[in-house]
Amino acid sequence: MEKKTLMVKGMSCNHCVNAIEGNVCKLAGVTEVKVNLSEGKVDVTFDSNKVSLEKIKETIDDQGYDVA
Repeated sequence: MEKKTLMVKGMSCNHCVNAIEGNVCKLAGVTEVKVNLSEGKVDVTFDSNKVSLEKIKETIDDQGYDVA
């Protein structure tokens, strides 16, 4: 398992948290997603053999947020 912290811009409310956590959790291989709204961070724990970090970033980007 890998754990990465992503910097995400554009998050402003609990809807943002739910959108990111809900959609990233649906990806096969993702075991945990935790959004820190005040710091603009998303912690993701995932199996890199099942899902790539790029796919996770793309999923967040598809929700309308900017991933650094």
